[in-house]
Amino acid sequence: MGHSEYDPGAKAWNAGRKIGAKRALKPQQVWAIRFWLDQNRRLRDRATFDLAIDSKLRGCDIVKIKIGELVSGGRVRSRAIVIQQKTGRPVQFELLETARNSIFAWLECRGGTLDDFVFPSRIDHADHISTRQYARLVDEWVTGIGLRREDYGTHSQRQTKASIIYKQTGNLRAVQILLGHTKIESTVRYLGVDIEDALHLAESTEI
Repeated sequence: MGHSEYDPGAKAWNAGRKIGAKRALKPQQVWAIRFWLDQNRRLRDRATFDLAIDSKLRGCDIVKIKIGELVSGGRVRSRAIVIQQKTGRPVQFELLETARNSIFAWLECRGGTLDDFVFPSRIDHADHISTRQYARLVDEWVTGIGLRREDYGTHSQRQTKASIIYKQTGNLRAVQILLGHTKIESTVRYLGVDIEDALHLAESTEI
């Protein structure tokens, strides 16, 4: 006899997992994951990872992105724009050479038309991978380089470049635009900006 999800004796879905904000990746961890993916010849995963880092998109938008949104004239765009599922608003993002190269390599292997999903489902090739599958891939990437999967998630990729830009510039408005947030308060919460961050910026600014 099976257990109901409401059965007190059943194992909770989040048992053993850290719930809440996940950590952003550090630059050296980003390159460690890239090296691990290349070493294991995971062409699709390398393209997925690089796209996630540069685009700063939510997982639900990453999995649904189509070839035509990234490719023009047989080349991967240096800038692309998508409509966010959560907000229904467009957000533009850059694709640097590292990401363009890995995406191009994957698409050459993957084939398909401009209307096809970049990352197709293995069950139904006309559909895209699920957000659950994407989350499992992220678990594999971080544990592959010795990190605790409880500390990282799909939002780690979204946060990574945004947090680096904020630390280097202190420009919350720029990060808000890049993340596609409608309110600056959302960006403040997302980055975990606190009084120490504000004071550090103030102390480093002379008039």
